[in-house]
Amino acid sequence: MKLLLVEDEPELLASVVSYLQAQHYVCEVATTYDQAQEKMLLHDYECIVLDLTLPGGDGLDLLRELQRHQKAAGVIITSARAAVDDRITGLELGADDYLPKPFYLPELSARIAALVRRRHYQGTNLLQVGLLSVDVSARRASVAAQPLTLTRTEFDLLLLLLANQGRVITKGAIAEHLSGDVAEQFDTYEKVYAHVKNLKRKLTEAGAPNYIRMVYGLGYRFDPNPAT
Repeated sequence: MKLLLVEDEPELLASVVSYLQAQHYVCEVATTYDQAQEKMLLHDYECIVLDLTLPGGDGLDLLRELQRHQKAAGVIITSARAAVDDRITGLELGADDYLPKPFYLPELSARIAALVRRRHYQGTNLLQVGLLSVDVSARRASVAAQPLTLTRTEFDLLLLLLANQGRVITKGAIAEHLSGDVAEQFDTYEKVYAHVKNLKRKLTEAGAPNYIRMVYGLGYRFDPNPAT
């Protein structure tokens, strides 16, 4: 899952990135208002962790930009501002949650997981599609109760497809989701092809239908009700 962390305090940012990467998140960062605005409007994120006081601008104005461009990212505000009015304004502008500073990293991680669960997995950690079962929090998948051995990237790819069932996910979006900023360095999508191929093979060899369909020239779609 890909996150954007908007924070201008270097030590805090480094500790948050380190902690969340260990929780299997792909983390991109922005340390100024302009950097955050560019990333928010150009890319899609499962969750944006947003500080309000930034060099170059106010985080509340970034929320207004997200609203104006109808970007659907979940947002958790983290701020040392004590004003209740800021919290209310942030929530009214579309933020999903508010975590005052200082905060415990496990609490931030738990709130991110809860937000992603509500937005993408119908509020549950246990996903079931036909023979396929996925425990999001435990990062386990199985077909007909037989455990699948997936790499971290393959599991993240499976979650992305499950969160977007029936919708075409472009190769570029998959590369960004799996690699974050590094995706911009890809000359080709060979890595995407390889990860999709391996995931499809592991699913079908375990007895699952061919859930993952290539949409020629565009990307891939997870079909929960494949004909064959």
